[in-house]
Amino acid sequence: MKLNRKLVVLALSCAYASVALAGAVKGSGDSVYKPTGKGWGELDLDVQTHAQKMATLRAQRTANLTNQGGPVMTAPKNVYYIWYGTWDSASQNVLTNLGNHIGGSPYFNINTTYTDKAGTHVQNVVNYAGTTTDSGSLGTKLSDANIETIVANKINSGALPLDANGVYFVLTDKNTTATSGFCTQYCGWHTNATINGQDIKYAFIGNPETQCASSCGANTPSPNNTPGADAMASIISHELEEATTDPDGNAWYALSNGMENGDKCAWNFGATSTAANGAAYNQTFGTMKYLIQQNWTLLPSQACAQHYP
Repeated sequence: MKLNRKLVVLALSCAYASVALAGAVKGSGDSVYKPTGKGWGELDLDVQTHAQKMATLRAQRTANLTNQGGPVMTAPKNVYYIWYGTWDSASQNVLTNLGNHIGGSPYFNINTTYTDKAGTHVQNVVNYAGTTTDSGSLGTKLSDANIETIVANKINSGALPLDANGVYFVLTDKNTTATSGFCTQYCGWHTNATINGQDIKYAFIGNPETQCASSCGANTPSPNNTPGADAMASIISHELEEATTDPDGNAWYALSNGMENGDKCAWNFGATSTAANGAAYNQTFGTMKYLIQQNWTLLPSQACAQHYP
């Protein structure tokens, strides 16, 4: 969830984005951080020095997640893609295949270790439920408000349904950026908003191919020879699992730093294999190979994992 940032310091040298772990802010031992959906927690206190910030960042990797009682998407999730800008079919195929096959996989099964406050487990079901295009109605420099507007416009026009069990992904082309910090503070993020009386979950996923391959990109070569889309596949996975386990920013996260499950394993891929083109990969969804960050499992103990069990 994106919150009204006050004093957040970004660890740009670690440049993640939903990847870049950011935000070390100094607080007392009983301080509480809240997730922002952008890869860091937020607290309105004095900032740390760079050295303190790096030490805090290392410590954040080991902080366990706890359930703060907010809603969790335990029911089947419906994924909707909004293709913003100009897209080639090969890249679309890579991300569409991901949407069609991530549900039911041993990888997404990691999320079944999470429950809502009543003890109901997340279901390992993700439906690729709809897609639509936007050729660039709001230009190539999008504010956070613009991104919410893109989602709302597609729902209000009937291009996509109003779905409280949905996660709407605004997927931007390689010429479009997000002005609140794409490439410098994050590679993607998730949040929620009330649209037509429903709590709607949505995410921004940027294409780093030409803008920031060094900080948000996939390895070269990439598994499907579509470097922008291959990088976005890992970021989509990150934001989908966070939207599932912490859709409103008040469920599963670490109180000590505000990190959600995807943040805990950012850029941590675990063991990999080598594809025919020489690319590293660690997941196969459908007929395609991907290099996907690990996810944080709660069982049998809290840690990064490639699958569950």
